[in-house]
Amino acid sequence: MFDYLIVGAGLFGAVFARQAKDAGKNVLVIDRRPHIGGNIYTEEICGINVHKYGAHIFHTSDRTVWEYVNRFAEFNRYTNSPIARYKEELFNLPFNMNTFHALWGVTTPDEAKEKIDEQVREVRESGIGEPSNLEEQALLLGGRDIYEKLVRGYTEKQWGKRAVDLPSFIIKRLPFRFTYDNNYFNDSFQGIPIGGYTHFVERILEGIPVKTGLDFFDVRDEAEYKAHRIVFTGMIDEYFDYRLGELEYRSLKFETEIKDTVNYQGNAVVNYTEYEIPYTRIIEHRHFEPENKKSSESQTVITREYPAEWKKGMDPYYPVNDERNEELYKRYRELAEKEGNVIFGGRLGLYKYFDMDDAVAGALKLAAENGI
Repeated sequence: MFDYLIVGAGLFGAVFARQAKDAGKNVLVIDRRPHIGGNIYTEEICGINVHKYGAHIFHTSDRTVWEYVNRFAEFNRYTNSPIARYKEELFNLPFNMNTFHALWGVTTPDEAKEKIDEQVREVRESGIGEPSNLEEQALLLGGRDIYEKLVRGYTEKQWGKRAVDLPSFIIKRLPFRFTYDNNYFNDSFQGIPIGGYTHFVERILEGIPVKTGLDFFDVRDEAEYKAHRIVFTGMIDEYFDYRLGELEYRSLKFETEIKDTVNYQGNAVVNYTEYEIPYTRIIEHRHFEPENKKSSESQTVITREYPAEWKKGMDPYYPVNDERNEELYKRYRELAEKEGNVIFGGRLGLYKYFDMDDAVAGALKLAAENGI
């Protein structure tokens, strides 16, 4: 009988397993997917480490977390600087002086602030007061140009609903930076593990038995998978067989293609903000690791990312944390607290979106709370 059965070989499950193993516990990790790594899994194609489930850039301001992950991989100095494309126009993200110059030709922070204030004032004069939906909220935050070209279409594709039908709280603020700085993140540390995320997770799980392609719900009653405690990182509503109803998620579909060119778009991530273009972004994976000497010198790999409504059997990516779902999750948490030997963790187990550093920090905290 194991001390811990860890359901899910993603980052949260892997870190918890490492801590338990190092504390002398008898651990088994299982995952229904045919590979480890969860959504950060990378696969080598044309010598390029392809992010199979969307772009993942590790970033954190937590030195403890940064030092922990660097035990298992050397990270490069990749800086996330996505481009937004609206029709034939290109804009830097996050919204910064380069963006404002491309929009309006302004060159100083005061000019940019004046333009934003002018457009917001026009919105208020049109009769919009307290925002009742996402469109009104975004217009009151940044004005019409930013909303029309950089917010509306992308957001509508992400959520599968028109902006006027989305609640205003989804956009609480728009991050304006009045500097010529295209670094998307404000964190102190940022990078991608050299050699890919799969190798990184392999190192975390070194010496720990792992079984992939194995569904917990198919083996939960079998003697060989019994454990004193279970760490469950799957969907909390699925664990309870959806007895209170289904929580909502957003899903993604990926279309990966090999191109016969060494450089397709000149950047790792290009967002497509027009609603009429069905994908939200194109990822060109070679740019995540420019130091990779194995990358093909004649081909590149791109992935188009399409948002999708989640249905049973699909991979869930983002919880829909609106009022209805938060209330339902609370009821599932009440059931979870009665399970005794089951610990729920990770993005799906806690029904909360986590960045990768949050997942690492959460797993370390949970392990410490359990004395390991």
